[in-house]
Amino acid sequence: MLHEALSGILATLVAIILHELAHGLAALAMGDRTAQKAGRLSLNPLQHIDKVGSILLPVFLAVSQLLTIGRVAFMFGWAKPVPIDAQALSINGHHDPRRLMAIVAIAGPAMNFLLAFIGALALYSPFGAVFWSYFIVVNLVLGIFNLIPLPPMDGGRVAVGLLPLRAASFLAGSERFGILLVLLVVFILPTLLGQLGVHFNPVNEALNAVLPWASDTVMHLAGHEHGL
Repeated sequence: MLHEALSGILATLVAIILHELAHGLAALAMGDRTAQKAGRLSLNPLQHIDKVGSILLPVFLAVSQLLTIGRVAFMFGWAKPVPIDAQALSINGHHDPRRLMAIVAIAGPAMNFLLAFIGALALYSPFGAVFWSYFIVVNLVLGIFNLIPLPPMDGGRVAVGLLPLRAASFLAGSERFGILLVLLVVFILPTLLGQLGVHFNPVNEALNAVLPWASDTVMHLAGHEHGL
């Protein structure tokens, strides 16, 4: 049980740190050195750890699931956001902050999907099967979850970059309370309503529908005949 908990927590920590690092590297590739100057383009976890999102929440999720269902079925977390100056972004001298920020945003989930594929390749090794299995699932969950089209999720920032200006402005304005809405729908309401006998867990149901397909796809691309 301890091995599973540590594997899930470590996999989550690596996934969220490299997720944020991908944002900073994408911004740097387009001329923004803000993250670099802040020392955030680093593999040093101390530069990225958020006490709640990187430590308390993953530990709570791992321990509570092991004590209730005997396995870690869902892991989530976040690192400190990498600072980005949208006005400094450009491609071949072309400045379009809104759309270039969408590219920076999608780099995070793209990194997680790449890490999931690397984890699937690592399963050919005779070592660390439990860790790599968690690593694949955690990265897929983080990548898919961040595609929710609501700021500050990466999918929300992609939507802001693609929508017409008026709709984009309205959506961008929701960022100040977006994370509260996400936490309300994902964690708080399902727990409270569950105590009243009411089933309400749309995000978990969506993940349960998409995650097996995503897992099977990653395993197939890595050459495995069977899923996790």
